[in-house]
Amino acid sequence: MKKEEEHLKNLSDEELYDRFWNLTEQIVKPMVDLAYNHTSPSIERSVLLRMGFSSLEAGEIVKYGSKWNLLGKGIGHVVLEYADMKDIDYLCAGRELSEGKGWQEIGEKMGGKLIE
Repeated sequence: MKKEEEHLKNLSDEELYDRFWNLTEQIVKPMVDLAYNHTSPSIERSVLLRMGFSSLEAGEIVKYGSKWNLLGKGIGHVVLEYADMKDIDYLCAGRELSEGKGWQEIGEKMGGKLIE
């Protein structure tokens, strides 16, 4: 047995299992925190494209979302919240947002501030 393995030899299978997942969490946590706390316009556009918006619509939504300092909320989340507020389909909500409509309302609801 290697010297590095000595401290593991007396652990039960359950203790090894717990140790493995504890160490895995410690390794992955910084990456999860980084992904959770940081975004970019290109990431947010990508999310909107996957939601079914055109690249032009996605670009406009991200532009307005950035002006309202809402990208950190997740722009897809912003669209879904606006759709819930208006009781409309999220694609219709996104189209309204891409036309510049509704940003005051959703900005107030989600704690955004207009940055000029």
